[in-house]
Amino acid sequence: MNQPPPIVLCFSATDPSGGAGLQADILTLSSMGCHPLSIVTAVTIQDTIGIEDVLAIDADWVADQARSVLEDMAVHAFKIGAMGSVENIAAIAEVVSDYPDIPLILDPVLSSGRGDELATEEMIDAMKSLLISQTTLITPNSIEARYLALEENEEGISLAQCAERIMDMGAEYVLITGTHENAPKVVNTLYGDSGILRVDSWNRLPHSYHGSGCTLASAIAAAIAMGFDIDTAVEKAQEYTWKSLDAGFRPGMGQHIPDRFFWAREED
Repeated sequence: MNQPPPIVLCFSATDPSGGAGLQADILTLSSMGCHPLSIVTAVTIQDTIGIEDVLAIDADWVADQARSVLEDMAVHAFKIGAMGSVENIAAIAEVVSDYPDIPLILDPVLSSGRGDELATEEMIDAMKSLLISQTTLITPNSIEARYLALEENEEGISLAQCAERIMDMGAEYVLITGTHENAPKVVNTLYGDSGILRVDSWNRLPHSYHGSGCTLASAIAAAIAMGFDIDTAVEKAQEYTWKSLDAGFRPGMGQHIPDRFFWAREED
């Protein structure tokens, strides 16, 4: 019998445009040679321009979806994106707590590229109190990192301080991406207990992309599921993500979408 590929279980919301969310997870994981298990946390009405509405799935359904496949298959990594509700965050936290040896990659999706809210204050508090403590690697952009780390009425702090505070919440590693910084290059920094573990600088591409964060987090989950250490997984995932963005296309009237199967269309 053929050996199954590494299996990654994803909790995320659907995106009918195929740019972000669960569809981005499935495309990325498949492209990188993993088998994705897809747990629907919410259904969205959205396109490449923005999100119009979000319908959260009942928390019991979210938990039951996950437990049914976890009892059937051996999972090599968890990847978590948009969760839809406080109740769903609590349900997911309870499920993953039963599998502490499975690496967990958390993409703290707080808003869409247009700025549409995907996480309320209550959801962010639940994420911080219930989920980050179980996280192997969290992948906030610089805006999300500051939002997670800043205390009420506090002035701005450095991204290194943000990473330290997030690790104080329980995350083992923090990868802060520089896509939202005003700089000619995108600088991504990986932090661990000992401080900065690696800094990667990438040419800033000319377009705005729908699903870049989902792609990066899923690519890291794929690399970890394959057995790579955190440093190597982050390196490989960034290279994959940058190439998928560079090959991206604009199918609608909004943002570009990463081409996660860029390698299948490269010329010999």
